[in-house]
Amino acid sequence: MDRYLARMEPLRLILLFLHLIGFAMLLGGSIAQFLTGRLRINPAMLWGAIVQVVTGLGLAAPLRGGGDHEPPTAKLAVKLVIALMIFVMAFFSRKRDEVNRGHFLALGGLTLVNAGVAVFWR
Repeated sequence: MDRYLARMEPLRLILLFLHLIGFAMLLGGSIAQFLTGRLRINPAMLWGAIVQVVTGLGLAAPLRGGGDHEPPTAKLAVKLVIALMIFVMAFFSRKRDEVNRGHFLALGGLTLVNAGVAVFWR
């Protein structure tokens, strides 16, 4: 089993790298859009949300085969629910010329909450 884990480590690292890129796209896109004063969902935000969900599912998949460093299932479930909320908020609002301020701020806030869950929930 140890050889299996060693072979899967590069894949896990690639998924983690792409997951961080998705976070940067989502948060960076929302900050950039907020600074323009026109609150709308830009392509970086939408693609960031998509990348976050897809790579998050890949990271949560049983690729590592268990062990002491596995995140709690509850943490993964909370992160998945938040990521899906972000994706739905971005996807269904992507074609609007402008979104409600509360909707836009909630999307950015949920992005930060999801990062906080990832970092602080041990």
